[in-house]
Amino acid sequence: MELVCSYTRKQAIEDGVLIDVTDIAKEAGIKFPVAMTDTVWSGYIQPPGPVASYQDCEGRLWDVLNCLKLAASKTSGDTVTFLVAFQMDKQVQEDVMLKAICGPGDTTEPVITLMLPGED
Repeated sequence: MELVCSYTRKQAIEDGVLIDVTDIAKEAGIKFPVAMTDTVWSGYIQPPGPVASYQDCEGRLWDVLNCLKLAASKTSGDTVTFLVAFQMDKQVQEDVMLKAICGPGDTTEPVITLMLPGED
């Protein structure tokens, strides 16, 4: 079968479809490159207006990465789902199911992609 079109992970990161969080993931002890969908980034990592004065992207990202590490330590497959609680305003906490898939990157190296369950 002839390849008609391909869209690389690198292109997705350059286009902003995926957000590369590898540097912080490495600090958190995750050895593979990690990216997340813009939907997760803009919907949950970037703190919404009501909590932006006391929460930041880095802290929320650390929470997600630590939840990922814990969930991944309890599975042996290439896909893991895990729940993360996000403070959306001073009185509302939203429990969000996230999914991480470890698969081949552009040059077949292992990479992790974080997304909402319906995004794959």
